[in-house]
Amino acid sequence: MSRDRDYPDVVAGPFEAPPVSFEDRAGRTVEIRPYDGSDAEYEAVVEMYVAFDPADRAQGIPPGSEARIRSWLDGLLEKGSLNVVAWDGETAAGHATLVPDGDTYELAIFVLQAYQEAGIGTRLMRGLLGYGADSGVDRVWLSVERWNKPAIGLYEKLGFGISDAESFEMEMSARIAAGDHTG
Repeated sequence: MSRDRDYPDVVAGPFEAPPVSFEDRAGRTVEIRPYDGSDAEYEAVVEMYVAFDPADRAQGIPPGSEARIRSWLDGLLEKGSLNVVAWDGETAAGHATLVPDGDTYELAIFVLQAYQEAGIGTRLMRGLLGYGADSGVDRVWLSVERWNKPAIGLYEKLGFGISDAESFEMEMSARIAAGDHTG
């Protein structure tokens, strides 16, 4: 059940919906596209999470073992969430999701360590928010650890504001489309 959150008055965006291809700062051609649900994409995303550096896990996610990753991912994908994946060829380099939470959506984003600081996280977020806005999502929130200044800076740059800063984890929220958005 969602709870009341403060959302900025200003609508963030517009954001380009995927598919989007670009060259990252390391010279790799990366494509952001909606998750298609195929076995091949599912296995590539599982492989990405298995390779995830334990130091990059936040708030207990992604889980550590392959069995727990599969169970967690199955739960995410079955909840009617919106998912986009960053692809370097056939390798999943990042994954971002909007998970329904009442009439709002919780956002989570993960980028493999080898692909961090190359601009992929920013493009992945922009693609997810564009996909969400095109799908009728208008309010998004996330939680981030207070010490994660790079992530907080990215979220602020994309139009997120702090909605709750009273705990160890800070909540941030954004409006990504007008309330009358019909998709």
